[in-house]
Amino acid sequence: MAEEYILNEHNKEEFPPAHTAEHLLNQLMVRMFGCGRSRNAHIERKKSKISYVLDHKPDRREEREIERKMNELIDADLPVTFEFVDRNDLPDGVDASKLPPEAGQTIRLVRIGDYDLCPCIGKHVRSTSQIGRFEMLGTNWDQQTMTFRIRFKIV
Repeated sequence: MAEEYILNEHNKEEFPPAHTAEHLLNQLMVRMFGCGRSRNAHIERKKSKISYVLDHKPDRREEREIERKMNELIDADLPVTFEFVDRNDLPDGVDASKLPPEAGQTIRLVRIGDYDLCPCIGKHVRSTSQIGRFEMLGTNWDQQTMTFRIRFKIV
């Protein structure tokens, strides 16, 4: 029987399908555009929004490709698993910059198949097929800050 760890309390009550989709979308944007993971996300049950700093405004073809690839990843039924590691022994490529000092020494990593791996204490589905369908509701581009915002919902 696995031990139950409570690493940090946080004030969010995630909607697991949308929160897991956020992980997929972050990795998809990193791979498609070479950007960093979002540092500005508002993920909710009814509608979510998430922003990325990019080197160009994505065109309509790229926007459609984001939605298509997200649904392809969801349909792939990738397993969502967790592992605990020491803060000083994070695997290569895992970004610890969002971890607050109070996160402690033991860090929970969330792995989605062989597609994504990142620290997270939130709630997730067991496999991507439990997410539902990703629908892009719209996008905004801020030329001054080079920020691309995606609004989406999970149905």
